[in-house]
Amino acid sequence: MSRGRRPAERGRPVAAGPSEFDDPTFSEEQGVRYLHFGSPWIQGAMKVRSPFSLVLEYTRQMMAWLLFLDPPEGQEAIGTLGLGAGSLVRFCLKHTDSLVHAVEWNPRVTAACRAYFRLPAESDRFIVTHADAGEWVQDIAHRGSCRALMVDLYDHQARGPVRDSVAFYRGCRQVVSAHAHQAGVVTVNLFGAHESFELNRRHLDEAFDGRVLVLPEIEEGNRVAIALAGPPLRIDARTLLARADEVEQRYGLPARRWARSLVPGLGRL
Repeated sequence: MSRGRRPAERGRPVAAGPSEFDDPTFSEEQGVRYLHFGSPWIQGAMKVRSPFSLVLEYTRQMMAWLLFLDPPEGQEAIGTLGLGAGSLVRFCLKHTDSLVHAVEWNPRVTAACRAYFRLPAESDRFIVTHADAGEWVQDIAHRGSCRALMVDLYDHQARGPVRDSVAFYRGCRQVVSAHAHQAGVVTVNLFGAHESFELNRRHLDEAFDGRVLVLPEIEEGNRVAIALAGPPLRIDARTLLARADEVEQRYGLPARRWARSLVPGLGRL
């Protein structure tokens, strides 16, 4: 979820279901189609002539887990909590051979993605589950099901993530923590200049034992946090920058810029 102005308050309560405010709406400008929930807030975007590219900068940053992991193989998946316009799903299916599992609370969003945003059909590589992300991450059946998990959970109010408790982030950690000897990474879309940011940062730090790095705030206000689970990483600046070169060349993502901003925090990992 990207924004053009500062939000003011928190989102929907845990028990609420989809309402008329969560009906997808659309706009299109200069070849880019946007998803909204009846407001100016942008919930996702797709370049019509290049649907597999990542239009919004924060969605590119959500792929920063590639600095620390190769795309998973076998039954371990790349997970997304919150479907949006399906941008991350399309990108991962195009550029990796991994299983991709999307968890989306609102079936109307999924239907809109299929009708207007070229969401691929479900297959042996792509699964959509309609469930509350807060409940899904707590289900023991999903423990260790993903190596990388991208969390982008906003409603029509766009007032900070709608799932942000320590328990929720601990659940995310469990989803990427299959084995003690394997690393797992969670990326989370946050807003920098908003009261929800410090709350989420504290909760992430508690859930991941302080192993959290945050990319610089972008112009739209988004800040992407990167939380690591599993064994401590022995990684220095040279290694990270070399990995960034590989990611940038292979995926066309601005990974060198990410890596340079993360170097001062490597001691936390």
